[in-house]
Amino acid sequence: MTAHAGAVARLAARRPLLVATDYDGVLARLRDVPGEAVPEEWAPGLLRRLASADGVVVALVSGRGVADLRATSGLAEPFRFVGSHGAEHDDGLDPAVAAERDLLVDALTPLVDAVEGARLEVKPAAVAVHVRTVADRAAATALLERAAAAAGPHHTAKPGKDVLELAVTDADKGTAVRRLAEQLGADGVLYLGDDVTDEDAFRALAGDGTTVKVGDGETAAQLRVADLDGVRELLEELAQALGV
Repeated sequence: MTAHAGAVARLAARRPLLVATDYDGVLARLRDVPGEAVPEEWAPGLLRRLASADGVVVALVSGRGVADLRATSGLAEPFRFVGSHGAEHDDGLDPAVAAERDLLVDALTPLVDAVEGARLEVKPAAVAVHVRTVADRAAATALLERAAAAAGPHHTAKPGKDVLELAVTDADKGTAVRRLAEQLGADGVLYLGDDVTDEDAFRALAGDGTTVKVGDGETAAQLRVADLDGVRELLEELAQALGV
């Protein structure tokens, strides 16, 4: 039994229940190459158990695009998917958003190409500058600063761990999770996340959800687990409380 048994038991009594979780750093270990971030061995089966419970919906919420999230995780139905920090849902992306993203790609490409080890990731509704593999840390910091300065007032900066993502919409994980919860008529919501962008969801659900921070650092989440093993233990306890 975890230290959060009381919160888990209360969640298990709510229906409909939305179980929403970030992917990287929660269900999969962080990798220098995003495509290598496969889910932990326990994750797919445990998520399917949760989704099999009557009145429970499981959603993956990520900064990745939905197509990338599906391909990297190897997961599909019955899960729901929210990508691009809330800008992209199961039903697709506005073409105008894609056009604005392409303009941002043109502006950032020469900046990233000038720094050895840096990488530009193009997402459906955002562009991310990655510096995890830049050996010169001063150059990495300077690149992130230049990328931020190149963004326009209509772009939304989403800093993370060795990455700066610039979104072309003002959507965030908090508004996305609340939207999904409202669509489902959810009486209870669980959200797990590890990164800066997950704080939007923690704050959005502060009054009527259960939020879990994975790892160290200041957070608006109500609960905390130390690592991915802690995620497994909490979700396993929830599955048992749901009787699946």
